[in-house]
Amino acid sequence: MKKILLLLFLAFSINTFAQTSDEGSYTKVGDTAPTFTFEIEKGKIVDLADFKGKLILINLFATWCPPCNTELPLVQKQIWDKHKNDKNFQFFVFGREEGWDKLIPYKAKRGFTFPILPDVNRSIFSKFAKQSIPRNILIDQNGKIIYQSIGYEEKEFQRLVKLIDDKLNAASNTK
Repeated sequence: MKKILLLLFLAFSINTFAQTSDEGSYTKVGDTAPTFTFEIEKGKIVDLADFKGKLILINLFATWCPPCNTELPLVQKQIWDKHKNDKNFQFFVFGREEGWDKLIPYKAKRGFTFPILPDVNRSIFSKFAKQSIPRNILIDQNGKIIYQSIGYEEKEFQRLVKLIDDKLNAASNTK
């Protein structure tokens, strides 16, 4: 039984290493980001278009996903803690097939301070992909996708961190 579980875990892990290909994706770098509405807090609906003009990072994850749980603490330290007060930056994490009932305790237990929002029926996830998490999508100030990744891999994650740093530094220097 242990061997079967280990094989399943390894198969899952291999499938979730970071990829910058468009495999399983409905969007690609250069596309205009799809629009959608979402609940930013219980009972308050917003539209992604409300955030146009900002650099937007979207992370698609699930609480049960091992690579997601490796990546999110790094997102907290290397992206959110650094840029949360930057008026040119917005960050949304969507829990695939998970509601407030799971996400609120998960966020509290893990000590995350960034927005973790429900995507109970995959309505947001399905705008970007048909499978595989975690996913990161970076949308520029004009609404274009400038970066996408699938899975978690340290080198690829550092590429995302540098891109965000560079874009926000450039935005600060032009104002």
